[in-house]
Amino acid sequence: MKIIITTLAVAFVAAVIGVAGVVYFGLINVGADDPHTGPVHAFLDTARNRSVEVRASDIEVPDLSNEAQIRVGAGNYDSMCVGCHLSPGAAQTELSEGLYPAPPNLAKAGIYDNPAKTFWTIKHGIKATGMPAWGKSMDDQYIWAMVAFLKQLPSLDAGQYSDMVASSGGHQHGGGETDVGNHHGDSQADDGADHNSTSSADHHGPANPMSQTDSGTHAEEGSKEKSGTDHHASESASDHHAPAATPTTHTHADGKEHVHED
Repeated sequence: MKIIITTLAVAFVAAVIGVAGVVYFGLINVGADDPHTGPVHAFLDTARNRSVEVRASDIEVPDLSNEAQIRVGAGNYDSMCVGCHLSPGAAQTELSEGLYPAPPNLAKAGIYDNPAKTFWTIKHGIKATGMPAWGKSMDDQYIWAMVAFLKQLPSLDAGQYSDMVASSGGHQHGGGETDVGNHHGDSQADDGADHNSTSSADHHGPANPMSQTDSGTHAEEGSKEKSGTDHHASESASDHHAPAATPTTHTHADGKEHVHED
Protein backbone atom coordinates (compact mmCIF):
# COMPACT_ATOMS: atom_id res chain seq x y z
CA MET A 1 0.00 0.00 0.00
CA LYS A 2 2.83 2.33 0.88
CA ILE A 3 4.47 1.64 -2.48
CA ILE A 4 1.24 2.50 -4.34
CA ILE A 5 0.84 5.80 -2.49
CA THR A 6 4.47 6.67 -3.11
CA THR A 7 4.12 5.83 -6.82
CA LEU A 8 1.00 7.97 -7.17
CA ALA A 9 2.67 10.87 -5.38
CA VAL A 10 5.71 10.69 -7.64
CA ALA A 11 3.51 10.50 -10.73
CA PHE A 12 1.49 13.52 -9.57
CA VAL A 13 4.62 15.57 -8.92
CA ALA A 14 6.03 14.56 -12.32
CA ALA A 15 2.78 15.57 -14.02
CA VAL A 16 2.76 18.96 -12.28
CA ILE A 17 6.39 19.56 -13.25
CA GLY A 18 5.63 18.51 -16.84
CA VAL A 19 2.65 20.89 -17.12
CA ALA A 20 4.64 23.70 -15.52
CA GLY A 21 7.43 23.11 -18.02
CA VAL A 22 5.04 23.22 -20.98
CA VAL A 23 3.60 26.51 -19.73
CA TYR A 24 6.97 28.05 -18.82
CA PHE A 25 8.61 27.28 -22.15
CA GLY A 26 5.57 28.53 -24.12
CA LEU A 27 4.99 25.26 -25.92
CA ILE A 28 1.25 25.95 -26.24
CA ASN A 29 0.44 28.23 -29.15
CA VAL A 30 -2.37 30.57 -28.06
CA GLY A 31 -2.64 32.25 -31.48
CA ALA A 32 -6.21 32.52 -32.74
CA ASP A 33 -5.04 31.37 -36.17
CA ASP A 34 -3.83 28.02 -34.82
CA PRO A 35 -6.85 25.76 -34.09
CA HIS A 36 -6.99 23.40 -31.13
CA THR A 37 -6.19 19.77 -31.71
CA GLY A 38 -9.18 17.44 -32.03
CA PRO A 39 -9.12 16.13 -28.43
CA VAL A 40 -8.64 19.62 -26.92
CA HIS A 41 -11.44 21.08 -29.04
CA ALA A 42 -13.80 18.25 -28.08
CA PHE A 43 -12.98 18.71 -24.40
CA LEU A 44 -13.53 22.49 -24.42
CA ASP A 45 -16.70 22.24 -26.52
CA THR A 46 -18.22 19.64 -24.21
CA ALA A 47 -17.21 21.58 -21.11
CA ARG A 48 -18.77 24.77 -22.50
CA ASN A 49 -22.04 23.14 -23.54
CA ARG A 50 -22.47 21.30 -20.25
CA SER A 51 -21.70 24.44 -18.26
CA VAL A 52 -24.39 26.42 -20.08
CA GLU A 53 -26.94 23.59 -19.94
CA VAL A 54 -26.57 23.16 -16.17
CA ARG A 55 -26.88 26.88 -15.45
CA ALA A 56 -29.78 27.43 -17.85
CA SER A 57 -31.78 24.42 -16.66
CA ASP A 58 -33.95 26.40 -14.24
CA ILE A 59 -34.65 29.39 -16.53
CA GLU A 60 -38.32 29.78 -17.43
CA VAL A 61 -38.85 30.68 -21.09
CA PRO A 62 -41.56 33.33 -21.67
CA ASP A 63 -43.78 33.71 -24.73
CA LEU A 64 -41.52 34.61 -27.65
CA SER A 65 -44.19 35.26 -30.29
CA ASN A 66 -44.93 38.94 -29.61
CA GLU A 67 -44.28 40.95 -32.78
CA ALA A 68 -43.28 44.13 -30.97
CA GLN A 69 -40.83 42.16 -28.86
CA ILE A 70 -39.32 40.57 -31.98
CA ARG A 71 -38.84 43.98 -33.60
CA VAL A 72 -37.03 45.27 -30.50
CA GLY A 73 -34.75 42.25 -30.70
CA ALA A 74 -34.08 42.96 -34.38
CA GLY A 75 -32.86 46.48 -33.65
CA ASN A 76 -30.53 45.35 -30.89
CA TYR A 77 -29.20 42.40 -32.89
CA ASP A 78 -28.36 44.63 -35.84
CA SER A 79 -26.60 47.13 -33.56
CA MET A 80 -24.74 44.73 -31.30
CA CYS A 81 -24.36 41.28 -32.87
CA VAL A 82 -24.40 41.36 -36.65
CA GLY A 83 -20.66 42.06 -36.97
CA CYS A 84 -19.84 38.62 -35.55
CA HIS A 85 -22.98 36.55 -36.07
CA LEU A 86 -23.99 37.99 -39.48
CA SER A 87 -27.35 38.62 -41.11
CA PRO A 88 -29.24 36.87 -43.94
CA GLY A 89 -27.22 36.96 -47.15
CA ALA A 90 -24.30 38.81 -45.54
CA ALA A 91 -20.70 37.85 -46.29
CA GLN A 92 -18.17 37.01 -43.61
CA THR A 93 -16.77 39.99 -41.72
CA GLU A 94 -13.29 40.57 -40.34
CA LEU A 95 -14.56 39.72 -36.86
CA SER A 96 -16.41 36.58 -37.86
CA GLU A 97 -13.35 35.32 -39.73
CA GLY A 98 -10.74 36.43 -37.19
CA LEU A 99 -12.23 35.17 -33.95
CA TYR A 100 -11.45 31.70 -32.60
CA PRO A 101 -13.49 29.79 -31.80
CA ALA A 102 -15.49 31.15 -34.72
CA PRO A 103 -18.80 32.76 -33.72
CA PRO A 104 -21.78 30.81 -35.08
CA ASN A 105 -23.71 32.23 -38.02
CA LEU A 106 -27.00 32.88 -36.22
CA ALA A 107 -28.68 33.90 -39.47
CA LYS A 108 -28.61 30.17 -40.22
CA ALA A 109 -28.47 28.58 -36.77
CA GLY A 110 -30.90 30.77 -34.84
CA ILE A 111 -31.25 29.67 -31.21
CA TYR A 112 -30.30 26.05 -31.87
CA ASP A 113 -32.63 23.91 -29.75
CA ASN A 114 -32.94 25.76 -26.45
CA PRO A 115 -34.09 29.38 -25.88
CA ALA A 116 -33.00 29.21 -22.22
CA LYS A 117 -29.41 28.39 -23.22
CA THR A 118 -29.43 31.24 -25.74
CA PHE A 119 -30.72 33.64 -23.08
CA TRP A 120 -28.06 32.54 -20.59
CA THR A 121 -25.29 32.88 -23.18
CA ILE A 122 -26.34 36.38 -24.21
CA LYS A 123 -26.67 37.49 -20.60
CA HIS A 124 -23.48 35.97 -19.16
CA GLY A 125 -21.21 35.60 -22.19
CA ILE A 126 -18.58 32.88 -22.67
CA LYS A 127 -15.04 33.16 -21.37
CA ALA A 128 -12.16 33.23 -23.89
CA THR A 129 -14.47 33.28 -26.91
CA GLY A 130 -15.11 36.99 -27.57
CA MET A 131 -18.77 36.62 -26.52
CA PRO A 132 -19.56 39.53 -24.14
CA ALA A 133 -21.80 39.37 -21.07
CA TRP A 134 -24.55 41.69 -22.34
CA GLY A 135 -26.43 41.29 -19.07
CA LYS A 136 -24.13 43.86 -17.49
CA SER A 137 -25.90 46.61 -19.44
CA MET A 138 -29.07 45.00 -20.81
CA ASP A 139 -32.30 44.28 -18.92
CA ASP A 140 -33.67 40.73 -19.11
CA GLN A 141 -36.72 41.77 -21.15
CA TYR A 142 -34.47 43.05 -23.92
CA ILE A 143 -32.38 39.88 -23.84
CA TRP A 144 -35.57 37.84 -24.25
CA ALA A 145 -36.49 40.12 -27.16
CA MET A 146 -33.22 39.17 -28.84
CA VAL A 147 -33.94 35.50 -28.20
CA ALA A 148 -37.39 35.96 -29.76
CA PHE A 149 -35.82 37.58 -32.82
CA LEU A 150 -33.15 34.88 -33.14
CA LYS A 151 -35.88 32.27 -33.18
CA GLN A 152 -37.28 33.96 -36.32
CA LEU A 153 -33.98 34.96 -37.92
CA PRO A 154 -33.24 31.81 -39.99
CA SER A 155 -36.57 32.18 -41.74
CA LEU A 156 -35.87 35.75 -42.93
CA ASP A 157 -34.30 36.77 -46.20
CA ALA A 158 -32.14 39.89 -46.58
CA GLY A 159 -35.07 42.14 -47.47
CA GLN A 160 -37.26 40.95 -44.62
CA TYR A 161 -34.36 41.37 -42.22
CA SER A 162 -33.77 44.97 -43.37
CA ASP A 163 -37.47 45.82 -43.12
CA MET A 164 -37.68 44.43 -39.59
CA VAL A 165 -34.61 46.35 -38.46
CA ALA A 166 -35.95 49.55 -40.05
CA SER A 167 -39.23 49.18 -38.15
CA SER A 168 -37.47 48.65 -34.82
CA GLY A 169 -36.41 51.26 -32.32
CA GLY A 170 -32.75 50.63 -33.04
CA HIS A 171 -30.28 50.24 -30.20
CA GLN A 172 -32.24 50.17 -26.95
CA HIS A 173 -31.99 48.04 -23.85
CA GLY A 174 -33.07 49.90 -20.76
CA GLY A 175 -30.16 52.26 -20.12
CA GLY A 176 -26.40 52.22 -20.54
CA GLU A 177 -26.52 52.11 -24.34
CA THR A 178 -23.50 53.36 -26.23
CA ASP A 179 -23.45 54.79 -29.73
CA VAL A 180 -22.56 52.27 -32.41
CA GLY A 181 -21.74 52.34 -36.11
CA ASN A 182 -22.21 55.61 -37.94
CA HIS A 183 -24.33 57.01 -35.12
CA HIS A 184 -21.21 57.11 -32.96
CA GLY A 185 -19.43 59.30 -35.48
CA ASP A 186 -22.44 61.62 -35.75
CA SER A 187 -22.58 61.91 -31.99
CA GLN A 188 -18.93 62.81 -31.82
CA ALA A 189 -19.38 65.41 -34.53
CA ASP A 190 -22.30 66.97 -32.67
CA ASP A 191 -20.39 66.95 -29.42
CA GLY A 192 -17.43 68.55 -31.14
CA ALA A 193 -19.62 71.32 -32.51
CA ASP A 194 -21.10 72.00 -29.09
CA HIS A 195 -17.71 72.06 -27.41
CA ASN A 196 -16.26 74.35 -30.05
CA SER A 197 -19.20 76.70 -29.72
CA THR A 198 -18.87 76.83 -25.96
CA SER A 199 -15.13 77.27 -26.18
CA SER A 200 -15.54 80.07 -28.67
CA ALA A 201 -17.99 81.87 -26.40
CA ASP A 202 -15.74 81.49 -23.41
CA HIS A 203 -12.61 82.62 -25.17
CA HIS A 204 -13.92 85.43 -27.35
CA GLY A 205 -16.36 87.19 -25.11
CA PRO A 206 -17.79 87.15 -21.58
CA ALA A 207 -21.16 85.53 -21.11
CA ASN A 208 -22.50 88.42 -18.99
CA PRO A 209 -23.34 91.56 -21.00
CA MET A 210 -22.60 93.63 -17.91
CA SER A 211 -19.07 92.35 -18.04
CA GLN A 212 -18.74 93.81 -21.49
CA THR A 213 -19.99 97.23 -20.26
CA ASP A 214 -17.70 97.23 -17.27
CA SER A 215 -14.83 96.10 -19.40
CA GLY A 216 -15.46 98.87 -21.90
CA THR A 217 -15.78 101.50 -19.14
CA HIS A 218 -12.57 100.43 -17.49
CA ALA A 219 -10.81 100.37 -20.82
CA GLU A 220 -12.05 103.87 -21.60
CA GLU A 221 -11.04 105.18 -18.18
CA GLY A 222 -7.69 103.49 -18.54
CA SER A 223 -7.29 105.13 -21.91
CA LYS A 224 -8.12 108.53 -20.46
CA GLU A 225 -5.75 108.06 -17.56
CA LYS A 226 -3.05 106.99 -19.93
CA SER A 227 -3.77 109.97 -22.15
CA GLY A 228 -3.58 112.31 -19.16
CA THR A 229 -0.37 110.76 -17.99
CA ASP A 230 1.16 111.13 -21.40
CA HIS A 231 0.04 114.77 -21.52
CA HIS A 232 1.64 115.59 -18.19
CA ALA A 233 4.70 113.69 -19.12
CA SER A 234 4.91 115.70 -22.29
CA GLU A 235 4.61 118.96 -20.40
CA SER A 236 7.15 117.86 -17.84
CA ALA A 237 9.55 116.87 -20.53
CA SER A 238 9.06 120.21 -22.22
CA ASP A 239 9.89 122.06 -18.98
CA HIS A 240 12.94 120.07 -18.19
CA HIS A 241 14.42 120.08 -21.63
CA ALA A 242 13.78 123.74 -22.66
CA PRO A 243 17.04 125.51 -23.81
CA ALA A 244 18.67 127.87 -21.26
CA ALA A 245 18.87 131.66 -21.92
CA THR A 246 21.95 132.67 -23.96
CA PRO A 247 23.98 135.65 -22.55
CA THR A 248 24.69 138.57 -24.91
CA THR A 249 27.57 141.02 -24.84
CA HIS A 250 26.91 144.80 -25.25
CA THR A 251 29.60 147.48 -25.77
CA HIS A 252 28.82 150.92 -24.35
CA ALA A 253 29.98 154.24 -25.72
CA ASP A 254 32.76 154.39 -23.17
CA GLY A 255 34.26 151.30 -24.71
CA LYS A 256 33.37 148.96 -21.82
CA GLU A 257 31.59 145.67 -22.45
CA HIS A 258 28.69 144.47 -20.32
CA VAL A 259 27.13 141.06 -20.36
CA HIS A 260 23.31 140.97 -20.29
CA GLU A 261 21.07 137.90 -19.61
CA ASP A 262 18.08 137.56 -21.97
